[in-house]
Amino acid sequence: MKLIKTIVFILLLCPLLMLVYWGFYDQLKLTAEPVEYILHYTGIWALRILLLTLAMTPLRLLTKQVVFIKLRRMIGLYVFFYVSLHLLVYTWLDLQLDFAHLWEDIIDRPYITVGFLAWLMLIPLTVTSNKKMIRKLGKKWKKLHQSIYIITILACLHFIWLVKKDLLEPIIYASIAGILLGFRIFKHIRK
Repeated sequence: MKLIKTIVFILLLCPLLMLVYWGFYDQLKLTAEPVEYILHYTGIWALRILLLTLAMTPLRLLTKQVVFIKLRRMIGLYVFFYVSLHLLVYTWLDLQLDFAHLWEDIIDRPYITVGFLAWLMLIPLTVTSNKKMIRKLGKKWKKLHQSIYIITILACLHFIWLVKKDLLEPIIYASIAGILLGFRIFKHIRK
């Protein structure tokens, strides 16, 4: 299990390592708008890893392999890492740490509002992802962590509202999220 966790850890770190590599050695990869590229790249990877986290339960149920559940927490922590990186890029590189402007964007732009709300909702999940908190919270822990479903919807809305013309990519991600959330609804109804 340790080897599998190490491999998954390294694979989930690869998008960041590639971004750093492109930044230092191959400026062409970052296009004419490097900040926009980095912002989109970190956001897409945050969404991909979020969907991967949601896929762990269906994969466990379909394959009857517990390994997927044992990876879920680590993958979920990577979601917070990439979402925080996405927010950091926006705040630091795009807004140049102008927090008044950030606050205005949160208030005035619905796609930023839902994105920021999703990030805020991830904080308690991240803080309570260790074994000590799982024991301490008991049944409340599971209830708290079910907010990931709302976070997923907010993340998909963030992407859909951000894109102005070609909605194909956000609709694909939203459809995958819909299938993964639908799986849980179906499972709940069957119980």
